[in-house]
Amino acid sequence: MQKDFVLEWRQKYAFNGMLLYVSSTVFICYLSFGLRGGTLGVPVWNALFWIILLFTSVNAIAKSFTQESKGRLLYLYSLVSPQGVILAKIAYNTCLMLILALMCYLFYTIVIGNPVQDDYLFLATILLGAIGFSTSLTMVSGIAAKASNSGTLMAILGFPIIIPMLLMLMKMSKNAIDGLDRSASLDELITLLAINAIVVTISFILYPYLWRN
Repeated sequence: MQKDFVLEWRQKYAFNGMLLYVSSTVFICYLSFGLRGGTLGVPVWNALFWIILLFTSVNAIAKSFTQESKGRLLYLYSLVSPQGVILAKIAYNTCLMLILALMCYLFYTIVIGNPVQDDYLFLATILLGAIGFSTSLTMVSGIAAKASNSGTLMAILGFPIIIPMLLMLMKMSKNAIDGLDRSASLDELITLLAINAIVVTISFILYPYLWRN
């Protein structure tokens, strides 16, 4: 994790590029829907927010393993365990996605407005989304990095995993926007926690076999 944070600090253009992507996408949505004279409907507001976060996460996490050279991977192979590598990547990507998601929510609120009635539930949904995107896409990024056309393979492998998670996140956030009782989101909360735990466990078990190749 320290290595990834140091590299990100030295190569600030990657993180700044993600912030520029988030801010420009939000502003384009603002201009496209002509919000100067009106307000955006709640379903559209919710859908646009998660669409922006989805593509931000794909762009941010896709470079987890593709940016690693073969020499650096061989050096890491001699120092640490594969389980340590995959867990550190997941933890780092979770922190990165959480920062980007909160920045997106802040800018989204300033530019388009904020209809959310239960802020704590919505922030919890953002946290679960950041964890879910990072856990799922990190392992997919590790698999895709072994292929020549890693970008296409990551899209093919990643979206079938992300779509069910995205549907539950959108339902939870819609409940937070409507101010429903938090018990209405309990099933989605438990399912998301279970999916995240399963993905982390599978990554912990299977990544050593991928690491040996």
